This record gives sequence, structure tokens and C-alpha cells, in this order.
Amino acid sequence: MQIPYGRQWIDEEDIKAVEEVLRSDYLTTGPKVSEFEKDVCGYVGAKYGVAFSSGTAALHAACRAANVGEDEDDEVITSPLTFAASANCAFYAGGKPVFADIDPRTWNIDPVDVERKVTRNSRALVLVDFAGQPCDMERYWVVAKKHKLALIEDAAHALGAEYRGKKTGSYSDMTIFSFHPVKHITTGEGGMVVTNNEAYYEKLLRFRNHGITRDERWMTQREGGWYYEQLELGYNYRLTDIQCALGISQLKKLPMFLERRREIADRYSRAFRRVKGVTVPYEIPMVNSAWHLYVILVPAEIRRQAYDRLHEAGVLVNVHYLPVYMHPYYREHGYAKVCCPKAEAYYERALSLPIYPAMTEEEIEYVIETTSRIVEELQP
Repeated sequence: MQIPYGRQWIDEEDIKAVEEVLRSDYLTTGPKVSEFEKDVCGYVGAKYGVAFSSGTAALHAACRAANVGEDEDDEVITSPLTFAASANCAFYAGGKPVFADIDPRTWNIDPVDVERKVTRNSRALVLVDFAGQPCDMERYWVVAKKHKLALIEDAAHALGAEYRGKKTGSYSDMTIFSFHPVKHITTGEGGMVVTNNEAYYEKLLRFRNHGITRDERWMTQREGGWYYEQLELGYNYRLTDIQCALGISQLKKLPMFLERRREIADRYSRAFRRVKGVTVPYEIPMVNSAWHLYVILVPAEIRRQAYDRLHEAGVLVNVHYLPVYMHPYYREHGYAKVCCPKAEAYYERALSLPIYPAMTEEEIEYVIETTSRIVEELQP
């Protein structure tokens, strides 16, 4: 038995949707792109959506839309407990990431430490909804408004999550989703920015397409139907109709995917609360997590052995994440002295267990039994 920590669910409806596009006139820049954007916006409750070639591209675009990089000293505050893209996007845009420590209960960024890290150069705050649990958005809105920061929510883990009864995607200035195969729905690779701000929306559209427009409102002149202008430096970050057709089909199954993830998370929590030395995830009362990851904390001194033995047993646990500033690139580029002690303490103990909708009952029970046994055997 080999049980990965995450994997996609593709069925015949998905395959048929992609096949229809392959037989159509448009493989890219066609009608399925806007249809997918409209469907995601309708689901999360946002006015505008712009699809991108990846979640990373979406983060880059959001930073540029927020004018990060206009000044070479611009800073973007974010969490160290995330995939590197949440911080790299600041570099891509011409700014610099600044790391605030995490809340040791929720594992999301600590709003108190965020405010400590604000300087006159702070331009944006990139929140990370770690493992699928939304941040306590009202607290960050206060900080963002007070210091005039753009509030960008990296919800790559949190499509379908809820905060105070509303879907993630309706609170922040811009919210980013990822459609990588281990995420809640997949387009193979892909991402999206949703926003309620029309000015951001227009910037995102241009940035995705080389900075080019055919919109007469923005062009300096008009010569004919063939005419377009490049107004700024953008990128080719487009998502294809092939991928968007898959996304449209996948989105229809999202409620079922979420229900299954929440069922598995609940079973894990009930089981692992009884295992000595294990800490299970904490969910704050006003949220409903999307459970992209299910992370347990085990004693630091046994984490490596537990990881190795679980892999030997076919439970392919993972570790999310090494704090970003500890990567060699960051240490070699001015971050060697950065320390977020709570994030580092979390990292020493973390194990991500398999969680995905296609898990069978047998696989769930095997993960519970095997993990419980190995962790208990390794402890003194």
C-alpha cells in the first residue's frame, strides 16, 4: 500500500470536458477561460476573477497590481510557514519579503508580529491560509487599513473554506487560488486572482497578457480592428481553454471534495487526540477549514524516524514547510539572521498526513493505525 499525502480526482466527466475543447475552435484565449473565471467568482462571492498559468503567477500579478516594486525599498510582509512562492512574489515584483512569525495555535501568521514588522517601506501584506484554515481576517483588516497596506490573501490551500459564514475570496483586496493537482480542484497547473476592486482587475488582465490591451479606454490611439498596444511590461501568464474546461468540471465536484476532506480530518482528530505526544490541528471557532493539509505535531526528537518508518510502511507523509528564510537562496541573500522561533519550533515537529477525497476507508484506517503505532513505539 502506497498512500500519498495528496492527489487529484479525475473522472470521465472531466475527461469529456477536456475532449470537447480539444475538438473545438479554441484551445486558448477562448470562451472557457471567462466561463471558468465567472464560475469561480460565483462560487466564492467575488466580482472579478482573472485566471493565470499558476498560483505563483497569480501571486506575482497581485503584487504588481498592488504597485509593489514602484520603489526599490518596497516590502511585503508574509509568513515563513508557506511554499516559497508566497515570499518569492515580492522579489518577482521588485520588492523584498519580510517575515512575521506564526501563531503557534493556528499556524497562520501572527497579526501582532505583523504589526511589529511594519515599516515606512511596507507596501502589502500577503496572508497565507495555512493548510486550508482562513486567517482571522478582521484582525488583519485593521492592521492593513491603519498602515495603508494592500491585503493579499494566499488562499492556495483554502478554496471553499469559510470565514464568518462567507467563502474565502470575498474579504481581501485580492485573493489567490491554486489549481495544482494536490489542491482542492485542478487544472493541471493554474491559478486565479479574485477581487472586488475594478482597478486591480484591469491591471491583472493586462499583466497576464504581456501588458497588452485592445480596450479603447486605455489605448492612446485607434487605427483599426487589428490594432493593440502594450501599455506596460507584462507576462504571458495565460491559462488555456483546455485547462479551464477541466477546472469548470472540477468545480462542480468541489462541495463533495470538501465534505470528504472534512470527514477525514474529523476522523483523524478524534483518533490522534488519544495518541501520546501528538498535537492535532486547532480550528478557530469562526472558520470552516478546507483541509488542504492535515498536519500533526510529534516530538521533535522522533520526527525524522517517524517520517522514515511511515514511508517504509507506505504512508507517504510529507513536511510542510521549512521556513522560507531557511532555504539556501534566502540565507545567501540577506536572511541568514532572520529568526521566527515559533515557525521553527513548528517545523521541527510537523508531519503532513495523507488527505484527499479519493482515499478509501481502508486507507484512512491504515493511516490512523500505522501512524498511531509508530509514534507510540518511538517515544521513550
